[in-house]
Amino acid sequence: MSDVPVGEAPGSDPPGAPVPVATVRDLRVTVDGETLVDGVSLTALPGRCTALVGASGSGKSTTGLALLGEYPAGAEVSGTVRVTGRAGYVPQNPAAALNPARRAGALLADIARQGGGSRRERAARVRAALSAAQLPDPGQVLGRYPHQLSGGQQQRVVLAQALLSGAPVVVADEPTTGQDALTKRRVVDELRAVLARGAAVVLLSHDLDVVRELADEVVVLRAGRVVEAGPADQVLTDPRHAWTARLLTAARPETPDGPETDGPPEEAGAAPDSGLRVDGLTAWHGRRRGGAVVLREASLTLGAGQCLAVVGRSGSGKTTLARCLAGLHRRWSGRAVLDGEPLPRSLRHRRREQLAAVQYVFQDAKSSFDEYRPVVEQVARTAVRLRALPPAAARQEALETLVTVGVGEDTASRRPGELSGGELQRAALARALLARPRVLLCDEITSGLDPVTQRGILALLAGLTAGAEGMGLVLITHDLAVAAELADRIAVIDDGRIVEQGPAAGVLTCPAHPFTRSLLTAMPVLTTPGPSS
Repeated sequence: MSDVPVGEAPGSDPPGAPVPVATVRDLRVTVDGETLVDGVSLTALPGRCTALVGASGSGKSTTGLALLGEYPAGAEVSGTVRVTGRAGYVPQNPAAALNPARRAGALLADIARQGGGSRRERAARVRAALSAAQLPDPGQVLGRYPHQLSGGQQQRVVLAQALLSGAPVVVADEPTTGQDALTKRRVVDELRAVLARGAAVVLLSHDLDVVRELADEVVVLRAGRVVEAGPADQVLTDPRHAWTARLLTAARPETPDGPETDGPPEEAGAAPDSGLRVDGLTAWHGRRRGGAVVLREASLTLGAGQCLAVVGRSGSGKTTLARCLAGLHRRWSGRAVLDGEPLPRSLRHRRREQLAAVQYVFQDAKSSFDEYRPVVEQVARTAVRLRALPPAAARQEALETLVTVGVGEDTASRRPGELSGGELQRAALARALLARPRVLLCDEITSGLDPVTQRGILALLAGLTAGAEGMGLVLITHDLAVAAELADRIAVIDDGRIVEQGPAAGVLTCPAHPFTRSLLTAMPVLTTPGPSS
């Protein structure tokens, strides 16, 4: 058993009570005079799930990392953290836990080697962990580098790492972020199996559907403090604190406004006079054309002021489609035309106006920022480089845009490592908006946000796309409730092919393809929260 940091140990548990595998008592973490966590306490019991919920920056990740004995640089820490053995960890940004220079198979083999056994036994344990993490085909991931995996596949590889370690407690930081509804269901089932095997799970999540399914206890954080804690069924159905009630209310799914249709959704019509048209886009990995094909003959249109939601399971080709349109993946054939002008395949061949016109907001916001420079400087640089604004004017516009998306001036002046994942996602959105794009490509940008902040971002995006001259939005998402609320049209991708597309209301109420129906069936429905006192 390890104690980190120093402090008074908790008192003895009642006779016959389960022995905690991890406890946190009165934890306080302060960096440069700012309190990140203020008096947080929790207990992790074998076979039970304790969920920490709250807005981005509320202290969830700081608390979870404390169970690993990790704290921000320069942190002043008090209180007690006790862990039996070593905690496993599934991070919010899976790419941060994967060595970009090593294939996934080598990373997993290193962990398996620590458990001993013959090469055959170690390989069997790796296969079992991948299967348990919903990657039953090792060939899909073992030979690939992290950048060749989708965000969902990266997340599941990291989960397999945690399972291989055999840890008595697993800290899962947004484990379903960026996952489609079917994969999310499988990850939830696997975490439930982890609990059934007697391990404890400390779940840090904005996804209240997942919290509702897994959690035995819920701890609600706001600004580093616990505002409410108790059994999950009580906190999630009869919240005592107004902030908890607000989170639950904001998480209620929206119903699409369009009328139900009597037949299958219509196919994509004629190209709009302005906007984006894609014809026959086929993309592959590897140097040779047609090597490992990940996207096949994709065609779609996006008019000015419209939102197209691209949905499908992890690894289906959604992110590759967006990266091709942004010029970040140049191994593709076909044609992409914006406002009547063909888009070169690679960023290197696009003029400054074309670079500004198509902007990409990454799913992994952290990796898209320079860790050594203040966030506001990096956001402002977009306006300097792509719109030739003077630095002072660019900084002022950057600050105004950051505030609009919910990142305060003080927060924006910090380095990326001092911001939460949700804050960095909002900053990445602000950076893209400073280019004043014609088309904005958003890759799971709401998946790491709490329900209240997500609601604000969706309202902002809806305003940006309003009107015939508004910005076009391509929304890569696993959240069908978000697609229903924001999208004019939906394209469904399965195994690299667009299997269905049409008006959002038609696709969501009368799907024509079996895969679309399976996605809708897997989509959870929240129970309306009870009244707050």
